[in-house]
Amino acid sequence: MDPNRTPVIVASGQITERRETTHAVALAARAAESALEASSELRKRIQRVSMVSVVFSPISNRPAAELAELLELKDVTAESTTAGGNIPQWLVTRAAQEISEGRLDTTLLAGAEATRSMRASDPDSDLLRFRKKEDGDAEPDPIVGPSMNGILSAAELGIRLYRPPEVYALFESALGHRLGRNFEQQRAALGPLMSRFSEVAATHPHAWFQSPQSAEEISEVSVSNRLVAEPYPKQMNAFPNVDQSAALIVTSLATARDLGLEDRCIFIWSGASNTEPPPVARPDLVEVPAARAASSAALEAAGVGVDQLSHIDLYSCFPVAVETGASALGVELDDPRGLTLTGGLPFFGGPGNNYSMHAIATLADRLPAEGGLGYIGANGGTLSKHAMGIYGAKPPPRGFRAANTSEAQARIDAAVLPFTTEAEGMAEVIASTVVYDRDGSVKSAPLIANLADGRRVAAQASESVRQSLAGKNLIGSQVRISGSPLAYEL
Repeated sequence: MDPNRTPVIVASGQITERRETTHAVALAARAAESALEASSELRKRIQRVSMVSVVFSPISNRPAAELAELLELKDVTAESTTAGGNIPQWLVTRAAQEISEGRLDTTLLAGAEATRSMRASDPDSDLLRFRKKEDGDAEPDPIVGPSMNGILSAAELGIRLYRPPEVYALFESALGHRLGRNFEQQRAALGPLMSRFSEVAATHPHAWFQSPQSAEEISEVSVSNRLVAEPYPKQMNAFPNVDQSAALIVTSLATARDLGLEDRCIFIWSGASNTEPPPVARPDLVEVPAARAASSAALEAAGVGVDQLSHIDLYSCFPVAVETGASALGVELDDPRGLTLTGGLPFFGGPGNNYSMHAIATLADRLPAEGGLGYIGANGGTLSKHAMGIYGAKPPPRGFRAANTSEAQARIDAAVLPFTTEAEGMAEVIASTVVYDRDGSVKSAPLIANLADGRRVAAQASESVRQSLAGKNLIGSQVRISGSPLAYEL
């Protein structure tokens, strides 16, 4: 590879708005303008604008085109992406590959959510209600990125098991059970980990919550820290009610030099992606073979080992994402390097799909002064789509490499378990959670179980037993499955 084509992040910007009412594209424009301040000539070099999918707050069907217009960027390609927290890292990897191959020179990546502003005007709004609106006769943005189709199967969707707090809680229940812990014990064990995350957020200028919290404050259930889905109380959940945006400018080393920005850029060494099967079809609900494959592939492509990393940011929408991400990378939860650069989604803030853009921007702020190598682990869906990246303060000796993970993906896809949406009889529970309403009553109690014939099922508690399940972890128990959609009784 031509060293002049080495891909770099030459500028970044982050915005957190706490007072004024705004909207996502306006926020993204502010972050982009902050990045463009690196050089008065940088704006003229932008060839493409990519806008990360906005999922919580209102937008038109052409947010990238609107962003380009607000920035007065002429003759640029504008595109929006598919959904998923993996997308910011996926965009960087794609841009890096195109730049290294000479197919692109400079691109702007941006994303934002204005959920706080939306909730201020509509307190009862549902964050998961799709709210993209048409924009007259204007041409919609083309959509790029890996599809989110298939991250949930008919088994999960059939029992309305699609909200992330509930699905991630099921994974956490399986992990806690493997470690011999009930819900309360697992919650307590997670307190110190999340407390360390809050301490990092307290030092980050763009974090939503900037007060460190003790392990007890995070793990103990209280009026202000109600149970959401066992074992998670509110403060272990991603906090989406934010107005936050981040932007990156990715270009070639030659362009960075031409603009006099070489001293502030960071180098993109490698990237890798893999996808897990739907939850009900995973051979082991505690293992994440796709994350492990992508982490290993990113490190191998960069030619480095995990011990050489100086900076680590693991996706952190819920604790189990950190736990499995650490396992996939091969680090301990108390690794002295820390596992977050921002403070994580519960404390830094969870701006929809764009969180990892903030993590990469934070790394871009730190690497030029601190040196070393950085690792970004991004996750979309329900521990579903993984995108990993390695970054350095110096050029990669091998040049940028996008890892080929197709063989690993084929093995993962071949190992999926059969499942059914129709069943009658006994099943053994392998994952279980209890979901609570704001008043503390049991709202639902989904589980995943094995039938005697080896097929998997997902089921919700029948109305007759639901309220009796408060605080109960059913893993290892036998339940009777029946009905359509599938329900269970004890």
